[in-house]
Amino acid sequence: MFERLQRICDRALWLPPLLARVSVGLVFATTGWGKLHHLDRVIEFFRSLGIPHPELQAPFVGTTELVCGCLLVLGLGTRLVVFPLIGTMVVAIGTAIWPELDGAIDLLGKEEFLFIVLLLWLAVSGGGAVSVDALVWRVLSSEPARAPA
Repeated sequence: MFERLQRICDRALWLPPLLARVSVGLVFATTGWGKLHHLDRVIEFFRSLGIPHPELQAPFVGTTELVCGCLLVLGLGTRLVVFPLIGTMVVAIGTAIWPELDGAIDLLGKEEFLFIVLLLWLAVSGGGAVSVDALVWRVLSSEPARAPA
């Protein structure tokens, strides 16, 4: 019974990275799109949080979330694109979340912290077997070595 379960799990190893990438990527792509289409509101919100130069930061964060979110959905550059997204979550925690926490343990249930956890896992594990990263790797590693001309 255990061996059968192990075989099933081994065959489904492609699924968790795919679900994590697509879920988190779609959230960021959607919020980035929203920020870029409501910049005036986002600038005012950033200003209320005391974020310096909100008129520069708001479009930067919106673009970062949109572009990196889309790349995550595709699984292209997964191990790289997670870091700007982690940065946005760290700033969100430091400016909007931290002042309202009763204690550090409250942070564990916040979605921003959970996004950081998932993004760090993707940084370590990569995009998975069903990603553009994996496709590129397969193509590059299967190319025969060529003799210099």
